[in-house]
Amino acid sequence: MGKQNKLITDFYELKASQLMDKRVWDLPIIEENEDISQVLSILSSRNHIWVVKNKVNKELIGVITEHDVLNILAPKDIPTYAFGMPDLRSIQYGTAKSVGDIMTQKVVICDPEEKIIDALIRMAEYKLRRLPVVKDKQLIGELTLNQLIRKYYDATQYNTMVDWKGE
Repeated sequence: MGKQNKLITDFYELKASQLMDKRVWDLPIIEENEDISQVLSILSSRNHIWVVKNKVNKELIGVITEHDVLNILAPKDIPTYAFGMPDLRSIQYGTAKSVGDIMTQKVVICDPEEKIIDALIRMAEYKLRRLPVVKDKQLIGELTLNQLIRKYYDATQYNTMVDWKGE
């Protein structure tokens, strides 16, 4: 087995907790009852926000991405007749006011003990660039595709796999 094969095999076996960003205080986090203006403020410099019940216990209940905001910002052209109910969440019509109105509730998560190979498979399956790392419903970090690329690249430059702490 060549060096590159061993490197990727070792990389796949690492746990999410070894590579995740553990700086929870620096993650984009918002409570579900906050105003949409807070969402727009955060998304002006980040591309996602983790939604929690409250910032004390950080119980993860949703996520908001730039795509979610596109859906509420774009003008709605509601046909006079419609088969089924159109999505009426909109700033234009005043039907999207709080974080809870626009968040995606079904969040794909990652366990801190999960192997990187399993996290990558899930990211590819759901076409995600980031996964929240959750233990007992609490957000404890995040794993991003950018972090994984950086870590793997660093390892190809003769660094060890576990010298980077994700902090």
